[in-house]
Amino acid sequence: AGPGGSAAALGPDAEADPQLLRASSPELARRLRGLALVRGGFVSEAEAAELLREVEPGLRRGRYQSDHWDRAINGYRETERGLRGGAGRALLLRVSAAFPARRPPRPRAHVLDLLPEGRVRPHVDSAKFCGCTIAGVSLLSPSVLRLQSLCDAQDWLELLLEPRSLYVLR
Repeated sequence: AGPGGSAAALGPDAEADPQLLRASSPELARRLRGLALVRGGFVSEAEAAELLREVEPGLRRGRYQSDHWDRAINGYRETERGLRGGAGRALLLRVSAAFPARRPPRPRAHVLDLLPEGRVRPHVDSAKFCGCTIAGVSLLSPSVLRLQSLCDAQDWLELLLEPRSLYVLR
């Protein structure tokens, strides 16, 4: 078990913290049960500091970009790297419980750093690049991840991400 609870609590039957999810309707919340999960405090303060020390050199080498190749992000810098430190390995081990055994998580982490005025615009991620499960950690800043249906704009789900929280989308 890690700071955010037992790794087994990330499986497909895991219950989301209702304080960290908002849905456009109770019916949509029921339909999405188990498909979107947020765990506050999943990363300890010590782990967050170690993770930041590990990824910061790669981020510092990059400049903040005004626009992403697919126009989905502006005011950002990014890097992709294997997490080799103790906190990174421990985090990947805990997060792997959220993935199906036949589709383990990628061994490299995609790290995104936004300027205060930077933002991630509405977009659709390709399953080719992301797979069937996405897990992310909001390490330093609170944010809101809003998911909106392509079929019905009235259907949306918001994940309220506190610093050091984990989110899982299936």
